[in-house]
Amino acid sequence: MDTESSSGLLSGILWFFQGLLYSVVNLFTAISNPQLWLDWSDKKALMRFIYYGGSTELFFVFLLCFIIIILAGLLSQRFLWGFVRVTEGISNSVGRLVAWAGLIMVIQQVVIVFLQRIFARPDIVIGFGIPIEYGVSWFAEELKLYNAAIICLCISYTFVQQGHVRVDLFYAPASFRKKKIIDMCGAAFFMVPMAVLMWMYSWFFMWRHLITPKVSASDKIELMLRKARVVKWNVETIGFSANGFTAYFLFKVLMVAMVAFIFLQAISFFCRSLAEYREGKDSEGKYLDLDGKDNAVPADQKTTT
Repeated sequence: MDTESSSGLLSGILWFFQGLLYSVVNLFTAISNPQLWLDWSDKKALMRFIYYGGSTELFFVFLLCFIIIILAGLLSQRFLWGFVRVTEGISNSVGRLVAWAGLIMVIQQVVIVFLQRIFARPDIVIGFGIPIEYGVSWFAEELKLYNAAIICLCISYTFVQQGHVRVDLFYAPASFRKKKIIDMCGAAFFMVPMAVLMWMYSWFFMWRHLITPKVSASDKIELMLRKARVVKWNVETIGFSANGFTAYFLFKVLMVAMVAFIFLQAISFFCRSLAEYREGKDSEGKYLDLDGKDNAVPADQKTTT
């Protein structure tokens, strides 16, 4: 390895540990001074929130929290399982709630078909002849939002329920402990990096449809604070058809929420794999809350080794 390569490697390592060290200061500053980024009546606070929401500083803060969780889990198996149960409980609760959107979507579609094809009405009227603000076309296009919500907010729920397809040419014949190592590596080196890239794109993509002037990932904090002098809310409300759905900004919000759930599930899956690896094969599926009485694994039936 030549001198230039060695220097670049050392610079990269130094940058990594500096970012991890500064994350302690950044986290303390954010917690102790919430008005600097949560008081959106101050336009500079709004721009700080947008900038740091997609910054390397936030990445190192999350990395620090992840390291703390793992270290605490190594010291206390009870804490590790507690974290898994809480995070999987969040995914299950949100997924089961949002899944009802499928039923609402079907009912709404039936109502729209009856109104348009049978009664030939362009609007929806409730009792006493009081019209609803939006017409049938608006609700017809809104059906897309239910699909998007189910996909984005049920993604981690489906993962917990083991509903995703696994390509297991190498995974299936592996031993239990090798499988847990593969799971941990997959969560740390595939799920998290993918989520980071998706977050960077979706975060600024969302804000470009909420405010003007537009922001991007390449903007520095100084430029963002200068933009704060002229920033204003410009929420996307343009429909794709006359009298159509006018809240397409919600799709951008759902994209960000989806990535947040992927982050949550990646950490949760890593911790579950670590906990099962430490306890042995008898702990596989411990505390796993699966839908259906036949699939559920009661916690008291799972033992540790």
